[in-house]
Amino acid sequence: MAYYIAPRFLDKLAVHITKNFLNIPGIRVPLILGIHGRKGEGKTFQCELAFEKMGVEVTLISGGELESPDAGDPARLIRLRYRETAERIKVRGKMCVLMINDLDAGAGRFDEGTQYTVNTQLVNATLMNIADNPTDVQLPGSYDANPIRRVPIIVTGNDFSTLYAPLIRDGRMEKFYWEPNRDDKVGIVGGIFAEDGLSQREIEQLVDTFPHQSIDFFSALRSRIYDEQIRDFIHQVGFEHISLRVVNSVEGPPVFKKPDFSLSHLIESGKFMVAEQKRVETSQLVDEYNRLNRGKSYQPTPSAEVKSSNPPKQQNSSTHLNLETQEQIRQILSQGHQINFEHVDERRFRTGSWQSCGSIHIDAESDAISTLESCLAEYSGEYVRLVGIDPKAKRRVVETIIQRPNGKN
Repeated sequence: MAYYIAPRFLDKLAVHITKNFLNIPGIRVPLILGIHGRKGEGKTFQCELAFEKMGVEVTLISGGELESPDAGDPARLIRLRYRETAERIKVRGKMCVLMINDLDAGAGRFDEGTQYTVNTQLVNATLMNIADNPTDVQLPGSYDANPIRRVPIIVTGNDFSTLYAPLIRDGRMEKFYWEPNRDDKVGIVGGIFAEDGLSQREIEQLVDTFPHQSIDFFSALRSRIYDEQIRDFIHQVGFEHISLRVVNSVEGPPVFKKPDFSLSHLIESGKFMVAEQKRVETSQLVDEYNRLNRGKSYQPTPSAEVKSSNPPKQQNSSTHLNLETQEQIRQILSQGHQINFEHVDERRFRTGSWQSCGSIHIDAESDAISTLESCLAEYSGEYVRLVGIDPKAKRRVVETIIQRPNGKN
């Protein structure tokens, strides 16, 4: 396929790698390039295309390798592969880089519930040390006085604010936020459907129909179009014989004709995928099944309260809250954010071990007010705080304590 490399992406990557192989007097070059952005926007794949175009060889580390039951193993792995890449540069005489995918997933701390392990601390410290001394990277238990080649490090992730702040400071890590614009999306999606006969105008129309979807959505959409033929093939062979026909068959692999890649068919399938996405976002069945998430003051859904003798009084409960709190709730919801309420006793307040009270991710004013009143009544002797959440960025935008224990400021 004629895959598309975004010019901005290629330019940023090429400049960073080249600058690390040049000896510019008086210039301190950041060793690490951090590429971050929303999920599914093709950060890793764009890197692979850029490496291939530049003839750069890559040593890969996955974010899943940055944790181990043995303390120190991930940090040693980073040092070992860095030295191996430096040796490859020396032997092969060409550019090589060390790439760590999903660094925030392996070494980040997302909230109070994320465990901060010894390995997490050592990974952050190791990357800081390598960034400060890129030609003097030693393995535990040995020391080599000879300097090694400098190796540019490329890391990808979604939210680098979860990483240790000194690691991502300027001078150690250069940050690049990747958010493809419309032209980038049209070019990338055009490469995905290059063999399917769609015109430039149809590609643009497809992208404009789903403007808020990531690049991975369109790749999954193309794969989904083949489902109809595969379904027909399964019914033709039979469910009981499909395994023998597909795996190690003497007849050879099945051949499928080119499916219907018309714009109308793509849009129809895309809308079905969007509906499934929304169903996942709105179901939140964990609130129903998991007591830990819904908290002690969990209120049943409206369908379970049909026997309530006087439901209209529930709407007037806001009179127990001061006007400032009510206005703050309205302001958060008006910005498209969601609300959660958390509580903690005085002992756990010092360690920041907050717990959710009631339903999470509330997006209606009446639900927010009723949940808050229940939380204040249930935990009258504890700290209670209001949390505003940006559902798109999956991060907190507001944290305000609205109740303190008696006598606390």
